Amino acid sequence: MAQERTGVAAFKGNPLTLLGPEVKVGDQAPDFTVNKNLLTEATLADYAGKVKLISVVPSLDTGVCDQQTRRFNEEAANLGDNVAILTISVDLPFAQARWCGAAGIDKVVTLSDYKTKSFGEAYGVVIKEFGLLMRSIFVIDANNTVQYVEYLPEMTEHPNYEAAIEAVKKLL
Repeated sequence: MAQERTGVAAFKGNPLTLLGPEVKVGDQAPDFTVNKNLLTEATLADYAGKVKLISVVPSLDTGVCDQQTRRFNEEAANLGDNVAILTISVDLPFAQARWCGAAGIDKVVTLSDYKTKSFGEAYGVVIKEFGLLMRSIFVIDANNTVQYVEYLPEMTEHPNYEAAIEAVKKLL
């Protein structure tokens, strides 16, 4: 049974319960298995040797998630090939692909945690009440050490984009 964390997240002021441990700066990044599409899985090892910015969103089809993913897609152009920007949600891979096509997203990799919530439980972002992932940002260096973490206290707020991008740039 996953650890439950309360008092750390809310949706429009209503308290949420997050499942899984709190990941902290300096931790070794937990491994995970997510889906690139229905048949192909991805793990942390697939991005070995790269700086990883992991942008976690509840659903791409909502306003803040849409803006968050578009913003990191724009930033990706300035960060180079040694950076992997991953957006993880529990949206089905079909929905992610449709959304990316419609939004012109071509630099961010969308990954789905719909099947097992392996990522969500490892990084402590599964929302018990909704079965979605809580908005958060993780920056992981090329050696898989966590260098930056932002768990949003309110699901409807934007992350600190500048701080996350700065954390990535320090690793290049």
